[in-house]
Amino acid sequence: MCLDNWEMNSTIWIVDSYEEAFAKNIVIVSLGLIINFINGMLMVTFFSNPMFLRDSRYILYIHLVFNDMLMICISVTLNVLTYVSPLVNASLCCVLVFLASTTFMITPLNLAGMAIERFIAICKPLHHSQICTPRRTHIFLCLLWVMGSIRSITDVIISLLTQPVSFFRSFIPCYPNYLFPSKSHQYNTTASQVICMSLVWIILIYTYCRVLFTARKADSKGSANKARSTILLHGVQLLLCMLSYITPFMFMITTPFFRLHQTKIIFCVYLFTNILPRLLSPLIYGVRDQKFVKQMKEYFTCNIVIVKIVPS
Repeated sequence: MCLDNWEMNSTIWIVDSYEEAFAKNIVIVSLGLIINFINGMLMVTFFSNPMFLRDSRYILYIHLVFNDMLMICISVTLNVLTYVSPLVNASLCCVLVFLASTTFMITPLNLAGMAIERFIAICKPLHHSQICTPRRTHIFLCLLWVMGSIRSITDVIISLLTQPVSFFRSFIPCYPNYLFPSKSHQYNTTASQVICMSLVWIILIYTYCRVLFTARKADSKGSANKARSTILLHGVQLLLCMLSYITPFMFMITTPFFRLHQTKIIFCVYLFTNILPRLLSPLIYGVRDQKFVKQMKEYFTCNIVIVKIVPS
């Protein structure tokens, strides 16, 4: 989201050629389809086995996958819109930016919830089944959406108070700084991001340290070490999410030296901070979790065999 602010505030803007714009959109759309196809397989695997529906760990994981899928759909749509239709109805843009901002904020909060669940499973195993029930997990997910949408709701309220009604019927470039241009919006964005990320980092560091100490004392260190590795991977994923916060400063530093390649730099940073990190979710859980991998192989192998047998 910070990327958009810098793009539109830049005093020097280089327009892509038709061939370059077409190639960029093909790459973005193709990667989005591939990632969502993989994540779609994970969701089908989750719902194919009732055991996963009763496990808070997998419920939190599949919610992260769903959130990633929704975020990619919106992000790719916004990216394509900037080329296909530079001016978009402000109300439609408000809905898209609202969803993009909300799903973006939910990702780190979901990671924090998954780290807490692993902490309870390893450090308080006797209480895990009572604390991490499916019902409580679903309530927690509802709270995530409420917390994730607070920033977006506040932005909309500020706009309703400061902008005339005609603004929402007008056509504007679909960027956050055009939709939410006031200083109040900037303060709201900064405050919400700082509070959210600080809270998530405190949770990740605390849970990682507690699991680390437990792993050293436990008789069976395998599960504790695996949980510790998982929380560490959450930290890596969170770092990638936070890259979008420092991209404006990266552009300010690199643009004076690479003015002719400004759009290429923006495109590459967009890939590494918004699209490719969504691949980490299936790698962290879908590949490392033997139970999930086994179910996926059994389900899709069985269905492929049935599809081959039926036509004959």
